[in-house]
Amino acid sequence: MMMSLPARLIALRNDMDLSQQKMADIIGIHVNSLKKYEAGQAQPSLDVLKKIALALHVSTDFLLFDEHERVPSDDLALQLEAVNQMPDDEQMVIREVLESLIIKYQSRRWDSGRQAAKR
Repeated sequence: MMMSLPARLIALRNDMDLSQQKMADIIGIHVNSLKKYEAGQAQPSLDVLKKIALALHVSTDFLLFDEHERVPSDDLALQLEAVNQMPDDEQMVIREVLESLIIKYQSRRWDSGRQAAKR
């Protein structure tokens, strides 16, 4: 089920039986700011988002992403599970190879975006 940040904030705050005023006091913001976040009229800063997550005992990922958005595909999850069972030195090699591939991909994307901007 997809849920927006405002809906998550309201649901989590209600689950903890917190009023808007009490929640605002806990995270150190004005209650009107919280009301705007919950109404979808404003977005919290990263600092405030972190405070909200801590107050609600959830991760910022939980607040921002739907479940399917941050989970690897089934095939990749199985591969990562297999890697997790390998010795530490072999895991390190796999991490280094993976990191280099990610950097290569990001560089290619950045370069192609730069080339497109020149045109």
